[in-house]
Amino acid sequence: MSKLLTIVVPCYNSAAYMRRSIDSLLVGGDEVEVLVVDDGSWDATAQIADEYARAYPGVVRAIHQANGGHGAAINTGLAHARGRYIKIVDSDDWLEAGAYAQVLDLLRSFAPGPGDVDVLISNFVYEKVDKRNKTAVRYTNALPAGRVLGWDQVGRFRKAQYILMHSLIYRTDLLRETGLVLPEHTFYVDNLYAYVPLRAARRLYYLDVDLYRYYIGRADQSVNENVMISRVDQQLRINLAMMEHLSTVRTDPTTPKALERYLLHYLDIVCLVSSMLLIRAGTRASLRTKDQFWAAVRTHDPALYRRLRRTTLHQISNLPGRPGRHISMLAYKTAQRVIGFN
Repeated sequence: MSKLLTIVVPCYNSAAYMRRSIDSLLVGGDEVEVLVVDDGSWDATAQIADEYARAYPGVVRAIHQANGGHGAAINTGLAHARGRYIKIVDSDDWLEAGAYAQVLDLLRSFAPGPGDVDVLISNFVYEKVDKRNKTAVRYTNALPAGRVLGWDQVGRFRKAQYILMHSLIYRTDLLRETGLVLPEHTFYVDNLYAYVPLRAARRLYYLDVDLYRYYIGRADQSVNENVMISRVDQQLRINLAMMEHLSTVRTDPTTPKALERYLLHYLDIVCLVSSMLLIRAGTRASLRTKDQFWAAVRTHDPALYRRLRRTTLHQISNLPGRPGRHISMLAYKTAQRVIGFN
């Protein structure tokens, strides 16, 4: 490893906004390498990536590949990473300079070897274009800040608190040791990135700074609700992969109870989103798919099915008939406003 931190920037037709993202990363200096992965773009993304690589040799590397989706770009970044730690920054997002400097200072302080930190967690901020007041997702009630933690020291997360890809810096070798390979040509793989490797993480550190700025506002964004409805098959694919992973984790007697509890918490939110997208679609086919999804959950892991379905939000999301679905949607929209998830 010749760098302290690798930052992977997956890019697909990102020419209109990728400069802001890359510029925010360059302030890290020579200890950071920025891998700009052009995932088969047909706009000026490739030329911009090459321009930065020429202007910042030894810091920026441009990697060009045939289109394989977000997961393929992350896989490529991980394969080429030379940093001791790795972070993913999407090409429409950016890092806050002051928090970034604190993160790098902290990473320098960690000693390589058996006592190294596996995961550094920090906060992220929803940069929603129609919101004057930005919402920061912080973890101070669940994660003691400023010291190395084991899972036995992790508390309970609120519904609005789940550790997204934006919150994470992994030890690079941890990801390689887990054999992490994300699905290609599939959206929402960031859920797997923020989920599967945690099983191998034993030394955590929470730095209470607002590092990552998560931009929400483009009509074609994958997290736009209408876009998510059109790609609900991919949402369900990721949802089921997370479920299978949790089932495996729960059968391992060495799994820390707090880790199992957190993974169930995250899965609960993802299952709720899947259900509500299918209700929101409002077609007979989508409602049939919803029933089939929950039937598959019940068949695959009856105990997990019972635990998920007994939560209040899931009971509300499965009320029968058209009036029930109307109530479900009202409850879901209220939860979005009150809880704050996207």
